[in-house]
Amino acid sequence: MPTTFTRYRDDLEHKVDNEDEIVASILASMSRANEAVAAKHRHGVRDAHAKSHGILAGELRVHANAPAPYRQGLFAEPATYPVIVRLSTAPGDLRSDDLGAPRGMAIKVIGVPGERALNDDAITQDFLLVNDDHLPFGTLDKYLEFQKVLEAQPAMTDTEIRNATRKGKAIGAVLTALHRPLPVPVELATVTHNNDILGETFNSLAALRHGDYVAKISAAPLTRALRARTGKPIPKGESALQQVVADYFRHQDGEYSIRAQLCTDPAIMPIEDATVAWPEALSPHVSVATLHLPAQNTYSDARRVFADDTLSFSPWHALAAHRPLGAIMRSRARAYPSSSDFRHGYNQVAAREPRDIGELPD
Repeated sequence: MPTTFTRYRDDLEHKVDNEDEIVASILASMSRANEAVAAKHRHGVRDAHAKSHGILAGELRVHANAPAPYRQGLFAEPATYPVIVRLSTAPGDLRSDDLGAPRGMAIKVIGVPGERALNDDAITQDFLLVNDDHLPFGTLDKYLEFQKVLEAQPAMTDTEIRNATRKGKAIGAVLTALHRPLPVPVELATVTHNNDILGETFNSLAALRHGDYVAKISAAPLTRALRARTGKPIPKGESALQQVVADYFRHQDGEYSIRAQLCTDPAIMPIEDATVAWPEALSPHVSVATLHLPAQNTYSDARRVFADDTLSFSPWHALAAHRPLGAIMRSRARAYPSSSDFRHGYNQVAAREPRDIGELPD
């Protein structure tokens, strides 16, 4: 294990010259896509990870024996916190699970004391994780290109998206063999996932402050029954993942290891470029807590409505000790409230940040 880690400093972040203009263009594109999807479904949904597959209540059990550099912020002292977990798929539209797309795990830890990253009067810490080890569109300029591709998708059918994905993969294979860079629409086509969501390992992709240090956070299946699902294909079906999650948790519990990967060298493990996976050879993932999810009904109507229409998940629902870092995370400080405001306004539902796990319906 490395003996030296990068100390957190304010000057680890570096804004690009035209960052505000690029972020404004991203937000404008997101807004147009939000409006198109809401008009199609007559209901406002998230601009990303619109489709949920399960909403779970559980506990985050912070370990007492993690190495000292990893015991920071929320993970500084052994404790148990209630959590709400939402499993989802990446697109900002409600598509068939057969299409395949990145999957997400959003964890909302409740009852967290301490200085806030933003003055939001909340007592929650959110971790937004995706089943990849890097963000292919992890710089602002590439993310703007990516968002423009997403903006065109609400008008497309599932069949049209499936055909575009198939074509993009074929083009991508040729360009990769020729060692040529992939255009954003082609690269997007290569980012598909069709495996059982419960066996996936999820990562924050972008960096977070980790108290005195800088880290990425991940969740890896711990329970043997969950690990056995890693790499297993999902059944065919419009909402196959919802059924997979519901069937598993109907009669058994599951646990994930919550891990921190500390930065050792910002030149190799960059903070401003989320396209780069941090090498485990330089810094392994170290378990700092266990996410325990008991057997439960994961998709009741009341629970789904509460999670999809009332709740918001954001990396900026955070302690100052886990403040999001880098350009993509800075853009999310503006993008997530904008999307949330539109969704709640369109649906005429008041947003609420929970203060007690009892607010989650059964």
